Amino acid sequence: MSYALVTGASKGIGKEIAMELADRGYELLLVARNSYELQQVKEEIQKKYAVSVDYLVVDLSEPTSVERLFNWVLEKQIDLRILVNNAGYGLVGEFESYAYDEHQKMMQVNMNALVEACYRFFPMLSGKGQAYVLNIASSSAYQAIPLMSLYAASKVFVLNFSRGLFHEWKGKGISVTAVSPGATTSSFNDRANLPDKARSAAKKITMTAGSVAKMAVNGMFAKKPEVITGLINQLGAFLAWIAPKSISEKVAKGIYEK
Repeated sequence: MSYALVTGASKGIGKEIAMELADRGYELLLVARNSYELQQVKEEIQKKYAVSVDYLVVDLSEPTSVERLFNWVLEKQIDLRILVNNAGYGLVGEFESYAYDEHQKMMQVNMNALVEACYRFFPMLSGKGQAYVLNIASSSAYQAIPLMSLYAASKVFVLNFSRGLFHEWKGKGISVTAVSPGATTSSFNDRANLPDKARSAAKKITMTAGSVAKMAVNGMFAKKPEVITGLINQLGAFLAWIAPKSISEKVAKGIYEK
């Protein structure tokens, strides 16, 4: 039996990715902070699909969390074929308005935990013929975003790290894909303290978590190094690339100002 490990799996894109993988016959190991939500996801998946589902409640903002996760998986002695690093969140507002500890926790989840998971699980994924890593970046990775400066920078890291690792690992039987969603139906906006103006703008281009998950999983199995979900987000990434940075950054700042 082949297993997939999905972090941030209690809701939104992570939950829908887990559903997509269950539909393809993968046994699941799910990770998130909320025990009740994970149990609900487990029951929902097992009612629909004939796969086993287990979960671990862990907060990836804690420095020792990935080690704990790795040891939990190691004890199971399973055939791990897919690692999905979906856990992540953002903070909207002036950089100095947040305590440094809050920034540190976000960087831990968005970058450090993702890198450590790739590093620790590499031995489990390699030497099996074909395995996959799916890292969730963001449409924010394609330009600097004032008032989301650190979050956007963390997603630039995820995107570039994943693209580099794609070339390092493709000859070792592991395909690495970075997926960059735009506005998606999830709890991201609430946790990020997104202002009403930005929420209103996002509604016009919001995609469902299910559609994003399907594109992400299809791109992963197609061994694409990078997937930008949706035509609008693809166009936005292109315009951010060709437009003068001063203009794109000024526009972005206007969206996130209260």
